[in-house]
Amino acid sequence: MTRRQRQRTIRMVLYAVFVALVVVVLLLVDWESVSHNFFLTEGFTGNWQDMILVAAKNTILYTIVAFIGGFVLGVLLVLMKLAPVAPFRWVSTAYIELFRGLPALIVIIFMGLGVPIAFGWRPPGGTVGAGLVALMMVSGAYMAETLRAGIEAVPKGQSEAARSLGMSAPWTMTSIVMPQALRIVVPPLTNELVILIKDTSLLFVIGLAASQKELTTMARDFMASGPSAGTATSLVFAALLYLAITLPLTQLVAWMERKQKRSR
Repeated sequence: MTRRQRQRTIRMVLYAVFVALVVVVLLLVDWESVSHNFFLTEGFTGNWQDMILVAAKNTILYTIVAFIGGFVLGVLLVLMKLAPVAPFRWVSTAYIELFRGLPALIVIIFMGLGVPIAFGWRPPGGTVGAGLVALMMVSGAYMAETLRAGIEAVPKGQSEAARSLGMSAPWTMTSIVMPQALRIVVPPLTNELVILIKDTSLLFVIGLAASQKELTTMARDFMASGPSAGTATSLVFAALLYLAITLPLTQLVAWMERKQKRSR
């Protein structure tokens, strides 16, 4: 038997084992119980307005606000890190390392509960505002490192050519280097957007009003009350909505990465 024949035989055996396992699972699963607990019709038809028009809308809105705030903070941090003034670099590096090392959940609890208790002050927007500020603080640290990698990927000859034409360092950065860096880091920034979509689920720990609930909080509440109470149907509904939001973005990232590879 040749090497190619052995490889083909091994693949066929693996396929057969996989098919056999799938058949066994299909035969052993209690489909009536699965349908009742995870795909209860009333859980979709009775909850869709709150899940889509309130929870999904809030999830998208919170993600956009946190992403924009985090991006602005990330740009500021990366400019400080690349600045010739040493204290700026120290502050930026310390901030980035601190918030990349902390769980987002800890920062959300700190801003939503710790700061108001300690100082009697809450960011604008109440509880939601505090949670979004926390997400901005964390995502800004990650975006700063992503932007730094993009800036360093731009050939130094671009900057040298601009400076030789008499352009100042700030003007060179904003008009020559940064636009090219942004094109390079669009895929990883889109990945950060996907992560933020999922991180909005952490806001439930600081308490949200009915009109402020995002997908995870709304799904958890529907497990205790509503048409699908006592089942996990609302969680399945929320998972499907998360996938409907994130899958197009992940496919967009894959397409942009393939496009960049072709251009190189």
